[in-house]
Amino acid sequence: MSKLVMTEEETMLADMARGFLDGAAPVSKFREMRDNGQTHDAGLWKEMAEMGWAGVLVPEDAGGSDMGFAAANVIAQEMGKTLAVSPFLSTAVIAATALRQVSDARAKDALARIASGEATYALAIDEGIKFDPEGTALEAKASGNGFTLNGKKQFVVDGALADRLLVLAKTADGLTLFDIPADRAGVTRDTSNMIDARDAARITFENVEATGEDVLGAVDSAMDVLKPAIAAGQAALAAEMTGLSAGAFDMTVGYLKERKQFGVEIGRFQALQHRAAHLWCEVEVTASAILNAGRMLDEDPDNAAMAVSLAKARATDTAKLAVIEGVQMHGGIGMTDAYDMGFYMKRARVGAEWLGDYSYHAEKIAKLRGF
Repeated sequence: MSKLVMTEEETMLADMARGFLDGAAPVSKFREMRDNGQTHDAGLWKEMAEMGWAGVLVPEDAGGSDMGFAAANVIAQEMGKTLAVSPFLSTAVIAATALRQVSDARAKDALARIASGEATYALAIDEGIKFDPEGTALEAKASGNGFTLNGKKQFVVDGALADRLLVLAKTADGLTLFDIPADRAGVTRDTSNMIDARDAARITFENVEATGEDVLGAVDSAMDVLKPAIAAGQAALAAEMTGLSAGAFDMTVGYLKERKQFGVEIGRFQALQHRAAHLWCEVEVTASAILNAGRMLDEDPDNAAMAVSLAKARATDTAKLAVIEGVQMHGGIGMTDAYDMGFYMKRARVGAEWLGDYSYHAEKIAKLRGF
C-alpha cells in the first residue's frame, strides 16, 4: 500500500490551490455571496477551468488534465478550508467520472465541455429523506424508440443552475441513467438555498421525453456507470469536509491565541490545549483516510468501496467535532452570525447528509467486513 503522506506533486498542487483560493475565494467572499443571495460564481468557475480543475478527471484527449482521483481530493480539501462555492464536485468529479465509463463520441464531447467549463451537471438521484439509489422510484417507461420520465427528485445539489442533469430512473428490468438538458420540456426545478447558502433543487419530471441517445451506458445497467461516479463523489466530498475541519481548527486556534481572560491568552489554559490537540489528531487521521481513498480509486477502483466509505464516515464525524469544538471554544460569539464559524457548521451539516450519512457508510463498512 502507498504511504499515507502526500507526494511532492500533491503538495505542490495543494500549495498552488491554497494560494489561489485564499485570494479568489476566501471565507469573506462566501459571506458576501450569502448576503447577496448568490449561490454560484461563474467567474470563479471559469478561472478554475482555466487552471485545469474542471478537467481534473477528464482524459487529455478530451481536453482535460487527467490528474486522477487523489489529485481531485487534494483540490476539494483545499476548497473546503475556505468554503469555496463551485460545481466542482457535481461536475468535475461525479459527472466526469460517470461519462468516463462510456466510450462513445457523445460522452467524449460532454467531457470536453466539462473540461472547458462550458457545461455544468447535477446528480438527480435522491428521492426520500436518505440516500438510497437502489430505491429509485422515478419511472422511465418505454415509449416508441425512447422513454417517458415521470417522478420527482430532491436534494439535487447544484441543481438550480446546472446545464444538464444525470437522472437515475427505474426501467423495465432495472435502473437506467439518463443525461438530459436541465431545460428539457417537462422538467420543473423548484430551487431553494440550503442552510449552508448553496443551491439545491427539487425537480419534477412530468412526461419528459428521452431518447436512446440520452441513456448514459446501457439500459437497466445504471450502476455500471453510476457506482464509480458516486464513489468518486463521496471521496471528494469527504476531502472537502476534511478541509472544512482544518479550516475550522485553524480559526479556533487563532482565536485561542488572541482572546484573553484575566490578562492571559485562553490558549494557555491546559484544558483548551488538550481539546485542540485532540481535534488536530482527528483531522490528521481523517486526512490520511482521504489520501487512502484517493489512492485506492486511482490504483484499485474495484476494491475501493471500504476506503471510500471509511473516508466519508470519518470526515463526517471529524467535521462535526471540529465545528462543535470551534463554537464552544469561541464561547458565546461562536453562535453569532458575525463570526464565520457558523458557516463551517452549516456546511458540515449538509455534507454529512449528501451521498450517504455516517450510518449509511458505517453499515456499508460492516457489511464489507462480514458483520
